[in-house]
Amino acid sequence: MTKVSIVILNWNRADDTIDCLRSVNKLKIKDFELEVVIVDNGSDDISKLKSQISKLQLKSQNLKIIENKKNLGFAEGNNTGIRYALKNGADYVLVLNNDTLVDRNLVVEFLKISQSDPTVGAINPKIYFAPGFEFHKDRYDKRVLGKVIWSAGGSVDWKNVYGQNRGVDEVDSGKYDKSSEIDYAVGTCLFLRAEALRKTGIFDKGYYLYYEDTDLSQRLRSDGWKVIYVPEAIIWHKVAQSSGIGSGLNDYYTTRNRMLFGMKYASLHTKFALLRESVKLLLTGRKWQKAGIKDYYLGKFGKGSYK
Repeated sequence: MTKVSIVILNWNRADDTIDCLRSVNKLKIKDFELEVVIVDNGSDDISKLKSQISKLQLKSQNLKIIENKKNLGFAEGNNTGIRYALKNGADYVLVLNNDTLVDRNLVVEFLKISQSDPTVGAINPKIYFAPGFEFHKDRYDKRVLGKVIWSAGGSVDWKNVYGQNRGVDEVDSGKYDKSSEIDYAVGTCLFLRAEALRKTGIFDKGYYLYYEDTDLSQRLRSDGWKVIYVPEAIIWHKVAQSSGIGSGLNDYYTTRNRMLFGMKYASLHTKFALLRESVKLLLTGRKWQKAGIKDYYLGKFGKGSYK
């Protein structure tokens, strides 16, 4: 029987993880075996998380908790769970943010596409803002909350080397109701074929946080795997619960990793533009933007200098 392993990373947000697990517990399980792998990234609230998990009546009794001794970041934290899933016979791995809630048909829809096309390596669902977590909370009528799109798959602005969520801030009007190939699959909810992971590799831990999903998607596409968006698969996202929008953390990892990604994959012309921009940021950027540029040139990846 097909085995699907869901990898959920927790870092000091036990309540979010429990809410996510409650929604996962409602998943429709049809002709597949479900495994849930919780990876704790050195949290202070791990005892609280374990206590709350023990009280849940989960349909899938196949649940594993892995405790990392320290925060390894999004990339390597999830890699811990991915490695476990692959070692234990997963056919597919679903990387799922703990600040999400899933539709009950999520995995069924993923499998429908994956099993019909063996060249599909990665899939993104339609991702809505969880009600009340929109970027522009005063913009929307209450009747459309839960139908405001956060992502309909990722696209790359190759001229400027920015990853963008298709459809962000748009009320769902059916514009993104067709499956399509995309530039990259957003790591918030990323359904991966185990065979593709074994051949292409997992997240590059050098990114630590941000652009690791864009990098993996680029490698998958280069190896001939399709990266696609499937609108019938749906989740809701409590956006930016761990990192904080516009924070120093955002500045540091986005700046450094954009350089790392762009200098690996962008055109020669764009690489020269990135180098020029990096000099400007060193001179006039914000504190953590400057630090990100410095660490890129010093080769300080992974967690780097951010504190």
